[in-house]
This record gives sequence, structure tokens and C-alpha cells, in this order.
Amino acid sequence: MDDKASVGKISVSSDSVSTLNSEDFVLVSGLGDETPSTNNGSDDEKTGLKIVGNGSEQQLQQELEDVLMDPSVTELVGGPDHLGGVKHGYPTTAVPLRSGPIPPKLEIVLPIQGAQESELNERSYRDEPSDLSPGTPVPDEDSVVFSKLTYLGCASVNAPRSEVEALRMVSILRSQCQMPLDVTLSVPGVSEGTVRLLDPQTSTEIANYPIYKILFCVRGHDGSPESDCFAFTESHYNTEIFRIHVFRCEIQEAVSRILYSFATAFRRSANKAPLAAKASPLTPDSDVFTFTVSLEIKEDDGKGTFSAVSKDKDRQSFKLRPGMDKKIVIYVQQTSNKELAIERCFGLLLSPGKNVKNSDMHLLDLESMGKSSDGKSYIITGSWNPNTPQFQAVNEETPKDKFMYMTTAVDLVITEVEEPVRFLLETRVRVCSPNDRLFWPFSKRSYTESFYLKLRPMENKETKSNLDTLYEVVSLESETERERRKTTASPGIQSCGSHSSMVPSPPEDDEEEDNDEPLLSGSGDVSKECGEKILETWGDLLSKWHLNLAVRPKPLPALVRSGVPEALRGEVWQLLAGCHNNDHLVEEYRTLITKESPQDSAITRDINRTFPAHDYFKDTGGDGQDSLYKICKAYSVYDEEIGYCQGQSFLAAVLLLHMPEEQAFSVLVKIMFEYGLRELFKQNFEDLHCKFFQLERLMQEYIPDLYAHFLNLGLEAHMYASQWFLTLFTAKFPLYMVFHIIDLLLCEGISVIFNVALALLKTSKDDLLQMDFEGALKFFRVPVPKRYRSEENAKKLMELACSMKISQKKLKKYEKEYHTIREQQEQQEEPIERYERENRRLQEANMRLEQENDDLAHELVSSKIALRKDLDNAEEKSDALNKELLITKQKLVESEDEKRRLEEESAQLKEMCRRELDKSESEIKKNGSIIGEYKQICSQLSERLEKQQTANRGELEKIRMKVEGCEKCSILFSKEGRLKVLSTPKEGSEEDTDEEKEALKNQLREMELELAQTKLQLVEAECKIQDLEHHLGLALNEVQAAKKTWFNRTLTSIKTVTGAQGKESV
Repeated sequence: MDDKASVGKISVSSDSVSTLNSEDFVLVSGLGDETPSTNNGSDDEKTGLKIVGNGSEQQLQQELEDVLMDPSVTELVGGPDHLGGVKHGYPTTAVPLRSGPIPPKLEIVLPIQGAQESELNERSYRDEPSDLSPGTPVPDEDSVVFSKLTYLGCASVNAPRSEVEALRMVSILRSQCQMPLDVTLSVPGVSEGTVRLLDPQTSTEIANYPIYKILFCVRGHDGSPESDCFAFTESHYNTEIFRIHVFRCEIQEAVSRILYSFATAFRRSANKAPLAAKASPLTPDSDVFTFTVSLEIKEDDGKGTFSAVSKDKDRQSFKLRPGMDKKIVIYVQQTSNKELAIERCFGLLLSPGKNVKNSDMHLLDLESMGKSSDGKSYIITGSWNPNTPQFQAVNEETPKDKFMYMTTAVDLVITEVEEPVRFLLETRVRVCSPNDRLFWPFSKRSYTESFYLKLRPMENKETKSNLDTLYEVVSLESETERERRKTTASPGIQSCGSHSSMVPSPPEDDEEEDNDEPLLSGSGDVSKECGEKILETWGDLLSKWHLNLAVRPKPLPALVRSGVPEALRGEVWQLLAGCHNNDHLVEEYRTLITKESPQDSAITRDINRTFPAHDYFKDTGGDGQDSLYKICKAYSVYDEEIGYCQGQSFLAAVLLLHMPEEQAFSVLVKIMFEYGLRELFKQNFEDLHCKFFQLERLMQEYIPDLYAHFLNLGLEAHMYASQWFLTLFTAKFPLYMVFHIIDLLLCEGISVIFNVALALLKTSKDDLLQMDFEGALKFFRVPVPKRYRSEENAKKLMELACSMKISQKKLKKYEKEYHTIREQQEQQEEPIERYERENRRLQEANMRLEQENDDLAHELVSSKIALRKDLDNAEEKSDALNKELLITKQKLVESEDEKRRLEEESAQLKEMCRRELDKSESEIKKNGSIIGEYKQICSQLSERLEKQQTANRGELEKIRMKVEGCEKCSILFSKEGRLKVLSTPKEGSEEDTDEEKEALKNQLREMELELAQTKLQLVEAECKIQDLEHHLGLALNEVQAAKKTWFNRTLTSIKTVTGAQGKESV
């Protein structure tokens, strides 16, 4: 078998076991994420594709999982999961996508089978009849017998590996069973054996089910009424009919042991492990195989991820927190001797304490298993819920300075070893308080133990091939046990730190090289450099094309066959797809991304696995993944009939690398609808089967020797070409080649896929002719994509593809042949088979309609809830508005009262102002009369003063004239009228002159006094006038201010509002 295994998903319940008999890929159906499975029992909830061709329904499913899950080895066709068959090359039927469980058809009958019913329908067992018939005694067989069981009955199921449907059937049969039957169950220890139902009284066989026909085992959940029940599904007559058989255990604890026995029986038989050559016997020095097994514990960090827990450096104990979900990660690496192939893990167990019994170990839920990317280690991951009662001891806080032991065991199936190998790890743990600081000074190192597995070759048996060399286990010893033995130490003491420094930590992924690992999607660099002449040629062509976008230029096909320059691909692809006028799609896209998609979980899961090798898409939550999620979500809402299918994300990612997301969505819609890609997903993938038939006919014509080789191997087109058609080569091949294929597809149509496929087959013909079935499948998956990482090889391949002429007429001819063969097959079918197929089709249509009805009902309920919520909001808003209205009305009443009060105050103010105004006016009039009188008096005084002054001047003039005329007087007075001083004046004249002067002076003083009094009276009158004018101005200002007061403004606004409301009410 291939020495590279990949990580496959395991059921979320450890109580379910699958017999998916793949070489290196184990996939068990789970409960799903958020929504129920929609693919009729497909593994894990995804928008999966389930196609039955030549009796191998799961083969195409495996091919599609190969796109996103990167398994190392494709599931073998013809294994236990691929029962039934038809003529080579013609797919017979398809199992459509299923959106809900099909109501069970209860058959509470005894599971009696005839010998013919126990025959295999596949090649390897086709000629081997059943060795026993019911009712015969049971022969001696290596098996485990369980008694005190009750058979509850069986029922038909459509999803044989769906845990949800199996548990539903267990619940129904347990509650409705009216005639339980006491039986004894015999479970074989090898996969060649048969599960038998025995009569507990006579030990005679009631029914038998070969292990290869048993597809799935499941038990009821703990704490539920079905916890004492278990069931298994088996293929009945052929792969299109499946039945589930339900049992109840009188001893509930025995259920786990029964499932463990089934798990042991499911492991692959030794003769199915192909070895290159017969291994030489081991020498005494080469019989020990050394393994290092590392244990890592991860805890939920509260952010949706799991982080490795801390490890105390001093005590070498893991630091755990109570109540947190945990994961156990086991790394197994062989470090010496010939490499042994680890086939799978069928049990990861855990128990508190050390030196525990096997019966005290508890099975954990397996999440994944497989080899690391470098192929050096085998990694097993299991989930651990510490809140369950059996793990209570490691979920309670440990006292300070103390620790406890925890035992972990992993059971591995090694191809070359006859029996399973169990590696047991005992490590110290401490449960700390949730508030403790766990990240310093502790280290995050794993616990590592070395194991020494001693083997010896088994003697050849009749059932073993001469080319097979199997070994049996002589002893298995850990490094700790070896140190104890050497030092004769007490068995209760363990040295946990003596070896941890010598053994490396779990290996990290190395850089991908030329090994057996598939090429990561999105690999390869594409240069934007281009010759100047080529760019000029394309520039001229695009200039002419833009003048008339409705017509493609004639030189366009020849230029596209040579490859579109990377710098121009975004523009050219949009023009080729006819998206130059896509405003309506752009607007619709912006609306679609706001809606919810029913396939959101599948899209989210696939986005993280699309183009992981490309920088733009490798970051979780980055711009690339965000845009890719929007496009896939928008299309799933846009195309309700097809929705989102695996492979669409790769095509969308290719488009996103060349254009914005709105334009990428438009081109994706054009490719799906106008180029016919969505037709491959319709009508149970009928068109896809037709494409497979056309490819095989083209191979028969162009590569007849390779066609004949594939025919001899039983290798059909759907086993290797499914993702070529569904993903347009975008999933696995280098980007340089992918971009060139999209160039041709947009220019010439989807038939280009046939050219590329034939070119691939033709260039790989010499290698394929030398390979067997498994080698050919592996060659298609790993070496073929890696071969074209070289740009030169990719160019040669595309040149060959373009040189191959495949006419549409020929393809139409092959299509007619296919439909003719299909019609003949349908006519040759037995009426019962035809009716059963028609019944299944009607049931599927009914289930689809029921799902649509459920969706509509859900939408209706959601709408009613939304309307009820809107109505409640409206009612709340109405209540709030009513309250506001009442408050407003109350304020209005208060405002009207305030208005009346203000009106009264205004009237009072007006009356007061009027009185003051009248008083002011009367005072003004009085003052005016006083002023008039004063002015009259002043004028009279002025006139009198002027008259007096005139008279005085006249008298003075007369006196002066008299003085001048008198000789005596002229001597006494000068011309200016001043008195002259005489030396010898006469006394008589002096006395007369003095009297006269005195009289004049007195008269002058009186006149001056009278003048001063008059002026004083005038000043007083002017002051009084100014006072009166000032009082008048104040009074006028007060009147004016009273008119413009805020009361008036408030009253005016109230009047305005009142008037407006009155008009509205009218």
C-alpha cells in the first residue's frame, strides 16, 4: 500500500464506526455542523456530489473530496463500499442531493437471509458463495460472542453512513418494536469473517452478515433512552438497498465492548495490503522497531480555537483548566528499522490515574487521523469533554504542590502486523484554578515516550499470499519500562523527564518537495512579463474589438491559443464572456451578498481549503478569503436550483486573481449558465456521465491502447476525470496551466476540456500503460499535476491540446450513443427494479418538495415573526407617541393659561403705559408752556437790556461830547474817556467828579447785577428744559420697550400656533 496517508475526518461520535475500506482515507459520517446533511448520507455536511457509476457511487464522491481534503490515496473501487455493478463504461444511476430524512419503512421482521443474499456483488468475491445458510450450526471461528441481547428489528435506510439517520431509526425501532427477539451475537475477529445472529437456546444460526457488507455501526447517546442500544447498517442485495439492524443490550456497559469488537473486525485483512516484494526474514538484531509517541493536550482558548496547554518545567506535568473542552493530539513516528505502514487508528482512549485496566479506559471522539505533510509522523486527534462523569477526577482543581496521573492509549492498525498495536502513555497533570496564570514560567512542550516493538515473522498460512510477509507482536516496551527494568526500580515510580530532552518534539511541516504529497491548489507563479510585439498585437486587437463588442475579431482564436498575456487577462476574459455590459449583475451581486445562504457552513469550510498555496488566499479572514466567500455565497443565493457545489470556489478564486469581485461574479455566472457548466450538476449529474462516456469514446479513437489498458484494469473515466470537468482543472494543476485552460474555455467553449484531457492522457500514456489500478489513480493525483509545474511542459501540453481536432459533430454522435445505451438499459431493467428506481426518484422529488415546503414554511414563520416584531415596535412607538401627545396637550393647556395671564398682564401694562403717557404728555404740555413763558421773559429781558445798553451808549456819547466840548472837562478826560491826573487839582471839582463817578458806578453795578440774575434765570430754565426732555425720552423708551417685551413675542407665537392648529382641524 502507499506509505503516505492523509488526514481524514472521523465522526464526531466515538461510538460510530465505519467500514469505508479505503487504503489511506477514513471518513465517518457525523452529526453535521449547523444544518442536517443534504447529500443522502455523504460524509460530513457539505454540498457534496454523490454519483453511482458502474456500481461505485463513492468513487466520484472521493474524487470531489480529493479536491478539498487532499487525500494521499484515492479510495479503491470495488471495495466493500462499492457493491453492485453494470457493464463497464456506462453509469447506471445517480443518487441526488437530499435535503431531509426519508420516512423509514419499518420492517419488524426477523433478518432471515438466504445463501444467495450473502454473496458478494464485487469482483473479488463474485464467485464465492456463502458458506452457511441460516439454521445450520455455527462452525468454529475466531469470534467474540455476546449474549443477553434483544433484536428490535430492521428498516430500510437511504443514508447508510449517516449517524443522524441511524440514531433516528434506533429511536423509532426501540419505541415501536412489539415483538423483540432474544438473540446471541457473534462478532468475528477478522474482516474475512461473518457477523452471526444465534438462537440463545440452541446456538443455531438465525442470520449472518459478512463483514464486507456491514457499512456503519452506531450506538445511542449516553443519557438518552437509546443508550443501551446499538445498530449496524448493511448492504442488502446490492448497493442501492441498505438496511439497519437494531439491538438492545440488557447490560448497558456491554455496548462499548460490542462496538470495540466491530472496530477490530473492520480492520483490513492482511492479503489486501500489497507489498512490493517478499521481505527477507528479520535477523536477531533487526527484530526491534523503535517508535516515538508524543502527546500534546490542547484547550479551548475561548476564541474558537484550541491552543496547546502549558507544561510545568519542574514536575513535567500538564497544566489544565477545569470545564474547558480539550483535544488530545498524538504523534507517532518510527525512528528505526524497516518502515512499517500505519493503516489507521481505530481507538483513542483516556482514563484518570495510572496502571489502569483496559476496561477502565474511555473511548474519545476521533476528529482526524493521517500522516503529516512530510510523511514522517502519523497524527491522531481526538476531542475530550472533561465534563463527563468518567473524567470528573481530571476536571476538579488539584491542591497546590500535588499532581495526578492520566493514562492515554492509542490503538493502531499496522499493515504488516497481524494484530493491533497499543501505545500507552502515562503522564502527570495538574488541574489549576481558572484564574491561574498558565503561560509563564511554563513551557508548551509535549510529552514524548519511546517504544520498542519486537516482531517476528508469521508462518505462511494457506490464506496468505507468498508475496506477503506478516509479523506478530513478541513484545512492546516503553523507554520508561526499560529504564525501570534496568535499574530494578519500584514499578510505581516513573521517570518522566529522563528521555524528553533526547526525543524531538512533534515534527513540523517541511517545505513541499517532490514526494508523494499532492500538489497544493494555487501553486505556481505566473509572470506578467510579455514581449513588446505581443502586447502591441493584443493592443491593436482590443482597440478594434472595443469599436464593435458584439463581434469577435478574426485573429482572436489564434492569439488565445497562444495564451492571453497575464496583464490583459482580466479585460479579455470579461470581453470573451460577454460581461462588458453587466451593470445589472453588478447591482444584483451587491444585493445578493446581503442575503443568507442555506449552504453557508459548506462555503465557509471550503474557503479555507481553496488555493492554500497562494498568498492572496492563505490568510484566514484575509481580503482574498473574504471576497471568495462573498462570491460563493452570492452564487448559491442567485442559482437556487444548483446552489453552491464543491469546486466552484476554485473557479471563483481564479477569476478573483484577475478582476474585482463584482466582475468575477458576473463572469462566474456566464460560465455556469452560458458555457453549460451548471448542466453537469443537474438531473442527477446525467450530463456529467455523458461527458465521461464521450471521453472514453474519444480515448478509444485517439488512444486505443490506453483505452484497452484501462478497460482491463476496470479504471473508468469518472475515477480520475471528475474534477477535470467539475472544476475545469482549477483544483490541482499549476496556475500557469489553469489560466491558459480558462483562456481557451472562454474562447471556444467547454469542449476544450476534452482536448486538455486527451492531451494529458496522451502525454502520460507510456507511464500509465505500466501501472496497475492503484498506481494509475495515484499517478493522476500526484505526479501528473506536478509534471506541469514547469512552464515549458505546460506550454507543450497546451500546444498538443490545441492541435487536437475534436468536432462538435463527433461529440453529438457520442452523446446520442450514450442516451441510446441508457434507454436500452432502462428497457432491460426488471419491472421491480424500474419501479423501485422510479419510486426512489419520486421519493427524492417528494423529499425535495418537502424541503422546499419546509423552507417556505420557515420563511413564512420568519416573516410572521418579523411582522409581529415590527407590529410590536409600531405599537410601542404608538404608545410613546400617545404619551407625547398627552404631554403636549397638557403643555398646550398650560400655555393657554399662561397666555390668558399674560394677556391680562399686557392689558394692565397697556393701561399703566397709557396713564403714564397721558401724565407725560400733560407734563410736556406744562413744561412747554413754562418754556414758552421763559422764552418770552428772556426775549423781553433781552430787549430791555439792549434798549438800556443803547440808551447808556447814547448817554455816554452825549457825556463824551459834552466833555470834549468843555475845556475844563477835556483836560480831565482823555480821548478814550479815561481820567487824567492833574498835579494841582482843585478840591471842589474833585468832589463833584467823585460823586458823579460813584453814582455811575452804582448804576453800572445794578445793571450788571440785573444782567447776571437774568442770565441765571435763563440757565435755570435751560436746565429744567433738559430735565424735562430727558424724562420725556425715558418715558418714550419705556413705552417702546413695553411694546417689544418677550411677553408680546410669546403671545404672538402662541397666537400663530393656535391659528395654525385651528386651520388644520377645520
